[in-house]
Amino acid sequence: MEAMAREQWTDARLDDLKEQMVAGFGRVDAELRDLRRMMFQGFVAMVTIMVTCFVGLAGLIVL
Repeated sequence: MEAMAREQWTDARLDDLKEQMVAGFGRVDAELRDLRRMMFQGFVAMVTIMVTCFVGLAGLIVL
């Protein structure tokens, strides 16, 4: 079996890798921000529904 030749990491290749990693982390950060926003909106909707139901039940009990 023939040994694989070792590739050279030039400054240009390292710069390209760095740019790709920065772009990748930027995408992950944006996705996490969107996920946090969606979770917060869902939490607010759930609390709103619960409060509405409790107020409705309290109204039925009082009447």
